[in-house]
Amino acid sequence: MIKFEEHFYDDDPCKGHPDGRTKLPGCSYFFIGNGLVQAAVQFSPAGEGSHYGLLIMNPAQLRKKSEALTFDTETGLEKSMLTVAESEENIEYSNIKFDTINAEWNYDSGVPAVSIIRSNDRTRVEEIFICPDRIKPELIREIRIKNKSKSQIKINLQTGLPGKSIEAICNLNENEERNLYISYHLLEAENAYEIRLIPKAKPDKSWVDYWNSRTSLSIQSSLLDHFFRTSAHQLNAMVSGSGKIDASIWQYNREWVRDHSMMCIGLILSGHRQTAGILLQRLLDEFVCGDGDTIDSGKRRRPDDVELDQNGVLLYAIETYYLWTGNIEFVKRNWQKISLTADYLLKDIFTHKPSGLLHNKREYWERHSAHGIEAGMELAYQVYAVKGLLSAAALARIISKENESKKWQEKADGIWDSAINHPIFSLVDECGFIKRRNTNGNPQETISITDKADLPDGVPLSSTGRHYLNPDSSAVLPIALGLISPDSETANNIMTSTMESIEELWNQQWSGGGYGRYHISSEPDSPGPWTFPSLFIARAYMEMGRYGEVQGVLDWLSSLSGALSGTWHEFYGRRLSPPFPQVGIPPWTWAEIINLTVHHILGIRPEEEHIRIRPRLLPGMNEIKGRFPIRNIMIHLEIKVDNTISEAEFEANVDLVEVNECEVLLPYSDEDIFLKIILPAGGK
Repeated sequence: MIKFEEHFYDDDPCKGHPDGRTKLPGCSYFFIGNGLVQAAVQFSPAGEGSHYGLLIMNPAQLRKKSEALTFDTETGLEKSMLTVAESEENIEYSNIKFDTINAEWNYDSGVPAVSIIRSNDRTRVEEIFICPDRIKPELIREIRIKNKSKSQIKINLQTGLPGKSIEAICNLNENEERNLYISYHLLEAENAYEIRLIPKAKPDKSWVDYWNSRTSLSIQSSLLDHFFRTSAHQLNAMVSGSGKIDASIWQYNREWVRDHSMMCIGLILSGHRQTAGILLQRLLDEFVCGDGDTIDSGKRRRPDDVELDQNGVLLYAIETYYLWTGNIEFVKRNWQKISLTADYLLKDIFTHKPSGLLHNKREYWERHSAHGIEAGMELAYQVYAVKGLLSAAALARIISKENESKKWQEKADGIWDSAINHPIFSLVDECGFIKRRNTNGNPQETISITDKADLPDGVPLSSTGRHYLNPDSSAVLPIALGLISPDSETANNIMTSTMESIEELWNQQWSGGGYGRYHISSEPDSPGPWTFPSLFIARAYMEMGRYGEVQGVLDWLSSLSGALSGTWHEFYGRRLSPPFPQVGIPPWTWAEIINLTVHHILGIRPEEEHIRIRPRLLPGMNEIKGRFPIRNIMIHLEIKVDNTISEAEFEANVDLVEVNECEVLLPYSDEDIFLKIILPAGGK
């Protein structure tokens, strides 16, 4: 039995310094890192907590926010700010009051950095935080101070961390600017750091070259352009050199195969293939057990409580890695674990004999028997089992494992045929895809907690009344993942009915937008809209060509605290902390942004024999330029919209395999590919 203590934490945001809270009004976090050190620049101009501050973390250790190495229990992050004091004619220093303070991403050096800028009519101070290379656990803080006045000024600069401080005095003439550099060096063995002034510092050339060889995009939509860029570099920044990453930063301090596999896909599509390979290898080595079972939340479960989607999503991530990198040696080297992961889904204990579907007593969002989940077939488990088995079958075929390929292909086909067409047990009804059926064939529409549940007062599932399972955002996964497409009237009806039902999840018990992960009445946690499930829905709408709804999700994300930096909380609502942990920032959301952009909008889809590109642009996206590392080459892509043409046009420096009105197939080439696509206005 899963113990409810797993979900409870002693992390009361009402105790201690406000900087210990993960949610501060209007707060944004800017994450940078190189696998050896992590940092977050907190920008909280609303005034609750420090206006800004620096959190330095050891990426090999998953911790709460208040356990960051630069956090002080008494003063929070106050000491990490830069105090700027001025003295005139040797009079005692007095702190300068700035009229404005702003935070922004800074890409001037070619490496992602964060700028904090403060200014008044006499003085301008900019602080730039950056990891200068890939080989040292070091953060550099460059301080640029400028005298804007017409007289000489004497400035005292001070900053510090618990038990450490830095001080410098600058004499600045009229319009003079001075730069200072501070090094924060993580001492991993002591779990501490050292801070010191250093000579002029700039990013190492190899680090700049690294970023120049990643996926790069310029989209004529400042919103998605910003979201993609910040998601791509922050996702990579939060993975340790050994492949460790928190499933929700400062929240869980735990890891899941499901979440991490989705992060791998985001890393692959954004060009961080080496990081993705490290993370995938760690999942296979440490999270896949000897019989193919996979670990969730750092634990192994009984068969009734296994998250059956995890095996499938891991296999899907491995195939994605191969298709983008061509690294067949990774597949061969890990074939035993890959085979075990696929075969685990074929175990008799999970197979519902009358239908061939997979069944147990756990559901996709981790509710279980104590929440009232009965033995049955969960749609999401079928979806990812099918995707994963198809991926395993494809990989087996590539390395000439024909018997295994045939076995997994047939199992995947059988599961999906039953999920769509079985006369009793299909996971489709008049509302489209449904979440779950019991083993007797009846839909499980409601749940009720048992005596073993230990939910706090105030959560919807502990209240009186009926608690509904449908609709559930996971119902859109077959659409988002391409298992069903509108190529027939029946399929189109299923998709349309599903999305009509899903709209009930928008603004359930809140205003301002966003989808809940499922019907709010069955929520054992805090009610509110969730970020990455909302992006599931956006991806499904993108596949259906319903671009207005996609834009609605992006507009909602842009309205949330954290949009400035591109860091979103798991959900937006009042969290009951304690007993629940403070809400964190899930890297999975970044992966969903990347997937939406690269796979669905730009339509870049490497396949076994060729590269398929099928762009579908949102209204207002009239020009896109980008580069994408695929296997051993770079694809340079340019897309434009032309109101004067009626059919898409494709130009490339290689012979095209196939072209039709909406997509092009490119060969795998030994040289970089330059592709220009001109789309008619309103084209799909």
